Amino acid sequence: MRKYLCFLLVACAVGAQAAPVNGSADEMDRLLAEKVLADKGLLGQWNEVRASVAEKAQSVADRASELVVNAMGFIGVPYRRGGSSAETGFDCSGFVRAIYQQTVGLVLPRSANQQAANTQVIDKKDLQPGDLVFFNTMRRAFSHVGIYVGDGKFIHSPRSGAEVRVEDMHMAYWQRRFDGARRVVTPAAATAQQ
Repeated sequence: MRKYLCFLLVACAVGAQAAPVNGSADEMDRLLAEKVLADKGLLGQWNEVRASVAEKAQSVADRASELVVNAMGFIGVPYRRGGSSAETGFDCSGFVRAIYQQTVGLVLPRSANQQAANTQVIDKKDLQPGDLVFFNTMRRAFSHVGIYVGDGKFIHSPRSGAEVRVEDMHMAYWQRRFDGARRVVTPAAATAQQ
């Protein structure tokens, strides 16, 4: 224990000497952590992990963008109860399911409430493009679903007689009926989180 404490004190002293005079505390902490990792022969592994996480984060962002762009390509497709294709029309959950299957290759459950049950709960403030937003439009929880596109807006197939379109979640109608936000966790994303 004393040996480890001495090592840590020496590392702190070396880190303090090497730290820039005008450097922030965060920068000094980073330099110290890198020094300790280097001394233990772990700096290379740490840099590989850091690069891998950054690469996976970029991949997730790219997929979210691709998902939203793909969904936007279906604006104007008519609503059809039970519909699940652009040729026949979409209902809300059929639209979400088709977009995820085409873009990510992931087959979501068929109904909105099943999609809610099989996705990760997130806070509304944490919404990112590609996340799902749920609403109570039929006096039951999770009876409607759309895909969040950013800036408080979502894309969905709303109802009979309407077409796939983008709506603002801040509208009173949607605010009153908001049921929650969910994130689709792909097997690759679940592995990255672990």
